[in-house]
Amino acid sequence: MSEIASIPSKRESTDDRRAAIARAARQLIVEKGVEGLRTRDIADRVGINVATLHYHVPTKEALIELVAESLKFEFMSQHVVRPRAHMDAMGRMDMEFVDFREMIEDRPDVMLVFSELIERARRDERIAVAIRPMLRKWRQILIDILSEGVRDGVYRADLDAEPAALMMMGAVVGFCRSGNKDFDGYERLVAELKRAIRNPNYQPQDTHSKD
Repeated sequence: MSEIASIPSKRESTDDRRAAIARAARQLIVEKGVEGLRTRDIADRVGINVATLHYHVPTKEALIELVAESLKFEFMSQHVVRPRAHMDAMGRMDMEFVDFREMIEDRPDVMLVFSELIERARRDERIAVAIRPMLRKWRQILIDILSEGVRDGVYRADLDAEPAALMMMGAVVGFCRSGNKDFDGYERLVAELKRAIRNPNYQPQDTHSKD
């Protein structure tokens, strides 16, 4: 039985139990894909019976929603640990790339599950409904950064922010889905994405020049 199955002697809170269920479900998705999710397997890994599992996640839709919610928490926690509201557009974009490298390196299950849900969402509306808000939020974050960068002159004046955001999302998710742990390859991918959006005429030192 995996370490997820070990539970403390005292009664767990509902939040703790749901977090354990989400971790077990994510682990199964990594191992077997979404189609490999079985309530009995999840219950066994958490150390509870199926009836208790169904109390917390009564349907497959509720289980997928819980997994998506746990991924959202993982992504949001990076913004808490590394605040960036004070940064300019280029700095915030750099932090987005740092976040994803950290996820790939330290929490690969998060990115593997995220990419698996994105792939399955094309064919399963239940998964699409669960994952769509997260994708919209991510896309809007990138659109806002890119749009600000265009206004500030650091990104190409003719850059179309929405398709550029989709391009960046697709590139990062594709890298994660390949299971590639070549971090030199990741940095090269990031370098190409940055080259695709930057304004070649932008000179950073100009921002400090005197009139």
